[in-house]
Amino acid sequence: MLVFSKIRKLYYRSSSVRLIAFLRKAGVKIGRNCVFRAPLSVQIDLTRPYLIEIGDNVDMNVNFKVFTHDWASLVFIAKYGQMINSVGKVIIGNNVYFGADVTILRGVTIGNNCVIGAGSVVTRSIPDDCVAVGNPCRVVCSIEEYFKKRSTQCLSEAVLVVNSFYGAYGRFPKESELIEEKIFFQKESHLPMHFQSYSDFISFCQKRLNGK
Repeated sequence: MLVFSKIRKLYYRSSSVRLIAFLRKAGVKIGRNCVFRAPLSVQIDLTRPYLIEIGDNVDMNVNFKVFTHDWASLVFIAKYGQMINSVGKVIIGNNVYFGADVTILRGVTIGNNCVIGAGSVVTRSIPDDCVAVGNPCRVVCSIEEYFKKRSTQCLSEAVLVVNSFYGAYGRFPKESELIEEKIFFQKESHLPMHFQSYSDFISFCQKRLNGK
């Protein structure tokens, strides 16, 4: 029976789709277009699954944890002979990204359009349109401020990727070998620095490689 339970647990954690289906069946509310990047590492408190709500377009990274209760009463029982309940809802809004190793504790609401940084322990609610990080997790800037900051830094990081590829393999990457860096020559891009083509982008990177 124990072996069957372990196999069943591994099956449901073998993919994000299966884990989401399992959590929904258990009573957790989960919206559309959500993903668990490392489902085997996820820990969701299912003692009261009806207390957890996850919105649409939520990206949950490795070692993602959600707790709707704690068991501090273990100490109360031993000292005072009295158990005291300790429970709260966890609500996650729409369009939220979680970095690696994030833990969300009971009684927390995370708003829409938020980024929660790696290693955060979320002990209090986070409003809409924020970037928050830390233990305890706190707001560090608005999502608009973060977008503007990243928009000015992203080109230098793309050049770093391309030229590091060149350093490793002795050639520049093909268009098909680029991932996020394609945004710099795609027509729908609205970045401050935009190139007309893949070749223009590579030429720019090559100039930076040569110190120009």
